[in-house]
Amino acid sequence: MSIVVKRLGRVEYEPTFQAMQTFTASRTNETADELWIVEHSPVYTLGQAGKPEHILRDVGIPLVQIDRGGQVTYHGPGQVVVYLLLDLPRLKIKVRELVTAIEQAVIDLLGAHGVTAERRDGAPGVYVGEAKIAALGLRIRNGCSYHGVSLNVDMDLSPFSAINPCGYAGLKVIQTSDLNIPLTPEQAGEQLSHHLLKQLETHHG
Repeated sequence: MSIVVKRLGRVEYEPTFQAMQTFTASRTNETADELWIVEHSPVYTLGQAGKPEHILRDVGIPLVQIDRGGQVTYHGPGQVVVYLLLDLPRLKIKVRELVTAIEQAVIDLLGAHGVTAERRDGAPGVYVGEAKIAALGLRIRNGCSYHGVSLNVDMDLSPFSAINPCGYAGLKVIQTSDLNIPLTPEQAGEQLSHHLLKQLETHHG
């Protein structure tokens, strides 16, 4: 199983979203799976069934409507995002298993730094206590996934207060730097992609 890991650095959201769609639409059975590690400039993204009322006030951050599941979330500098461009039938992995694998990768990363994290039924993502540290959303097209997971590392969390994160009013958010985990977003991206690859190997076939 060879998955290509691409480190794209800090990129704007919309061109990256378009690139994921194009990649997925044009891939064939021969196309290698890819993980894209990125940081984004400040942006809110609203999922397909997303309700605009979860955006509480305009703080001057652009909003992009996209085609993943889930409600509104925030991406910005200091948060690492890993996009998973995978052929699920070829990996012999189901969507639900993929979600579990992504959550487990974040839980394992945090566990390696002595922090206990957990998933919650019916609320995708990873939580430390009451606070959400990682959000995930996927779109599956012709059996292939795109979008992925974002992990809060060392960022300005205030834009989250202008929304109901993932549709939950008053949901607290937290980041690894608040938990005395000394990682840069780059380091967090490397470790997260390592844990993701490990999870995918475990689930593979």
